[in-house]
Amino acid sequence: MDEFFVWGSFLGAVFFFFPIFVYVDLYTDVGANKAYFAFNLFFLRIFGGYGELRREGVAVHLTKKFALLIPYSKIFDPHRKRVLAKSLRLMSFRGVLEIGGADRIQAVLLGAALDIPIGATYAYLRTRYPYVHFHSSVLFSKESCLKVTCRTGIVTNLFSVTISLTRKMMEALINWIRTKRSTASWKRPQRS
Repeated sequence: MDEFFVWGSFLGAVFFFFPIFVYVDLYTDVGANKAYFAFNLFFLRIFGGYGELRREGVAVHLTKKFALLIPYSKIFDPHRKRVLAKSLRLMSFRGVLEIGGADRIQAVLLGAALDIPIGATYAYLRTRYPYVHFHSSVLFSKESCLKVTCRTGIVTNLFSVTISLTRKMMEALINWIRTKRSTASWKRPQRS
């Protein structure tokens, strides 16, 4: 019985601290107003779908019959806290930008202009995070198009995710207690 407990504790600790690799694939076609995405855990696809821009917000289609509408105000809210952002580490990024009109000088200039911030991003990531693999390319096509394909690799583990979620729950509990205390003082009967 003791060996089972020791081996169970050891395997649980290994599983808790074992790195989890998540890959996010994204393909965007600006002309079609669609962005296809897929989330993969190691090499297994978890879920995917596509999104499109609407007047009200971004419509995210997860299945043929189920879609979410996310308003622009929720996407670009500066006060919204990202819960899991600190527990995720960027591991790799590969991107390809495809621009149509290879025979026109405007497309070549656009590709060169877009390559400047890509090079600056590469230089920043290389100095700040030397372990991140970064690769990007600009391709020119004869047909008129603007397409972006990228694959992002993220690493995390269950320990850091659990810490982030616990911290968020504790902050919510503290805020709830503070609001209860502040509203409770108004409900007390006044002494004369």
